[in-house]
Amino acid sequence: MKAAVIQSNYIPWRGYFDMLRSADEVILLDSVQFTRRDWRNRNQIKTPQGTAWLTVPVEVKGRFAQAIDETQIADKSWAESHLRTIGVNYARAAHYAATAGWYSDLLRSAATEPLLTSVNERLLRGLFARLGITVPLLRCTNVLDKAAMAAMDPTQRLVELAKARGATRYITGPAASSYLDLGQFAAAGIEVDWMAYDGYPDYPQLWGPFTPRVSIVDLLFNTGADAPKYLTRNAT
Repeated sequence: MKAAVIQSNYIPWRGYFDMLRSADEVILLDSVQFTRRDWRNRNQIKTPQGTAWLTVPVEVKGRFAQAIDETQIADKSWAESHLRTIGVNYARAAHYAATAGWYSDLLRSAATEPLLTSVNERLLRGLFARLGITVPLLRCTNVLDKAAMAAMDPTQRLVELAKARGATRYITGPAASSYLDLGQFAAAGIEVDWMAYDGYPDYPQLWGPFTPRVSIVDLLFNTGADAPKYLTRNAT
């Protein structure tokens, strides 16, 4: 069994979904510290002026050490603001008319959640369904005790989560090479698979030269039902 353990992101790019769909089970590691100006509560879309951020406002003042799953939404009107921005920039997209109603319902549903982790999970589940991804999505705190995980070093936490689910393989992105202790995985009998993010095909996109690493919503509005095809990297 191949497991992926990852922090939840707000409307991530297609590489995130490609990695998760290649696992047999996904565990959201949202018991770790929330990082500001990161992907947890924001992502980029494409506009005529270049890329622009869509940011979910969260409570951060005096809460430097808070975990992702403790981070509260600061303004419940964020979804309407994001939908207006998306409408302005994607109304001309080939599949906007067929996608906008579904996405508006999904975003407004997520906006009823008081915590960032719940917003992200609801959106991820909706996006999984739209992309045809059927991999089970679990929370780390439903696998291991939160206090016990807090006492572990970063690699030990990943190993123990994978072991608890019976995983024999663990998939991760290239950035993890800077901190992952491969010896701990080897000692646990778990093989590490490294995800590569090169070779994704371009797709029809508005506003000038192709921009690859924008939110998955860019792919959905521009390609509609064909979006899953663009999650597969070209053979090298």
